[in-house]
Amino acid sequence: MPEWMTLAYTTAGGVVGAVVTNYLSMNQERRQLRAAVMQQLLRVAAVRDRVCDIVPSGRGTPSRHMIGARPLATARLGVTAVLDDGRDAEHAQREAISDLVVAALSAGIPRRVLDFAGGGEERALQCEVVGVIDLRLGGVLGESLEELMTQCEEYRQATAQHLLRALWHPWRTRLWMRVHHRALRRDVAALHRRQETATSVLAQPEHIEALTERLGGRLPEQDSQRIDNPGSAA
Repeated sequence: MPEWMTLAYTTAGGVVGAVVTNYLSMNQERRQLRAAVMQQLLRVAAVRDRVCDIVPSGRGTPSRHMIGARPLATARLGVTAVLDDGRDAEHAQREAISDLVVAALSAGIPRRVLDFAGGGEERALQCEVVGVIDLRLGGVLGESLEELMTQCEEYRQATAQHLLRALWHPWRTRLWMRVHHRALRRDVAALHRRQETATSVLAQPEHIEALTERLGGRLPEQDSQRIDNPGSAA
């Protein structure tokens, strides 16, 4: 075989080998990034599953925590959701979502997709809190609680599936992103209204008083009212 042909084969083989090696390396990296996102997504879900109770919030509880323009149910009702190990559920969830965002951005998932996924998990946690409070009060919400939980779970699953589509089928997701986001915004608006209705029922004075008795202490909101009205009865 002429020397130039040998050189050509050698060069071509080197180029093909480099391309294949680079492809396998990139494929391995993508698998690792996707695995990291899946692991963090499971960690976020585990926080919600481990909510076991509520306790009165200490004075100075950060009521700045918001979903959209409204305070969270925990802040509005003056309680803290706790996990089975005693940790603050919202704090644990924020840490888990923060780690999910880092992993997902590294995998190339658009930030807007992450906003929906994180928001879905936050709303799901608040629905768990509403359920625990309603249980403490003996079921004042009735069938509306089941409807709320069902609607919230459907929305959470929709946002999670949207994230997974962006993870495994990024180009297809980008093509349909506006359509999906429009549907999710419509769904979260309806969920928000139902959450607000349930929280408003639980926040009625007679229910707050009953919740205080069942938790064995004065809620921070009641303490602030006593400070504002020093002449009120003890």
